[in-house]
Amino acid sequence: MKRKITTYDMTLVAMFSGLMAVGANITSWAPFLQIANVPLSMQPFFCILAGLLLGSRLGALSMTIYALIGIAGAPVFAQFNAGIGVLFESTGGFIFAYIPTAFVVGKLIEKSNNKKGSIFFIASFVGIVLIYLIGTTYMWLAVNVWLNAPMSYLAAWGVMAWFAVKDIVFTIIGALIAPRIYHAVSKATNNRIAA
Repeated sequence: MKRKITTYDMTLVAMFSGLMAVGANITSWAPFLQIANVPLSMQPFFCILAGLLLGSRLGALSMTIYALIGIAGAPVFAQFNAGIGVLFESTGGFIFAYIPTAFVVGKLIEKSNNKKGSIFFIASFVGIVLIYLIGTTYMWLAVNVWLNAPMSYLAAWGVMAWFAVKDIVFTIIGALIAPRIYHAVSKATNNRIAA
């Protein structure tokens, strides 16, 4: 039986939704973080961290709330964009990807009997692969089907390779710091986290 979502849970969910908004617009404070005028983001890092620390249900909920806030009109998407139209742009698939990614990452942690560093690395790298698989495939479909700018699937992956380097580095950092945070939060909440 699933436990009820508490006020503390909702605080963590809100915090990660907020971190996603900050991560989307990190180049507003650090404008040099761009490749070919496309801003880099910290969203994959925060998405995976949400799954690692909050678990499948709360991690996915935090990503869903982030997406809904942006769709509703709050400027939380990259470059302070908002609205449902962002989902139909070439990078809209990444917003979709964050929800199942946080869920899968969280589920891997929950199902593991050994909450040591290795499972955090495995879950983190499954997460980054999932983000890129969904996001890049969606980008390829978007530019070919409704944005009328034909691109091969290989070329789409070529474009995303530049961003992948940054995300792999941050995935490693996240996997290294997550176990300590996870155990500290679990202890503070009487092992209620990620349940």
